[in-house]
Amino acid sequence: MVIWLLGISGAGKTTLGLKLKQHFDSKGVQSFILDGDVVRNFFDNDLSYSIDERRQNIKRIMLAAHVLEQNGIIPIVCNIAPFEDLRQFARQKFSNYVQIYLKKSLSLAQENDVKNIYKDNISKSMIVGIDLEFDQPETNELVVPVDSETVEESFIRIITMLNKRYFNED
Repeated sequence: MVIWLLGISGAGKTTLGLKLKQHFDSKGVQSFILDGDVVRNFFDNDLSYSIDERRQNIKRIMLAAHVLEQNGIIPIVCNIAPFEDLRQFARQKFSNYVQIYLKKSLSLAQENDVKNIYKDNISKSMIVGIDLEFDQPETNELVVPVDSETVEESFIRIITMLNKRYFNED
């Protein structure tokens, strides 16, 4: 199983991914967080934020997710993943791909801007949702309306869906 949390910057991918990891740890289920920023840092930020280099970074993440999945570890991917064709590629490559779309309004993401992505990078690099289109996900196992929920409510929504569909728990 590969769990992919996607959405624009500021949607809560890493926050919810870490909560999911803690949940799996408490259940004795092996999992690993693959965060887009961490992968970039591992490679000494050798890729910029152009369309082509964003695609390359996503492919790196996919390979790491594949290796983890093949070894019985659930990868929890926290990545914007703005390209629908790469999401479809992931769906073909992974035996059990679970796509969770964290739906966030761009205006609220800019207003909150926890990582200063929007404030610090205007005119410096392409920002998904502003300079680079975020392809609306066509197929999701779950859409989480993060603007209208607390982090805990979103987390419960995710865990409930995973338990019902994949872990046969109610």
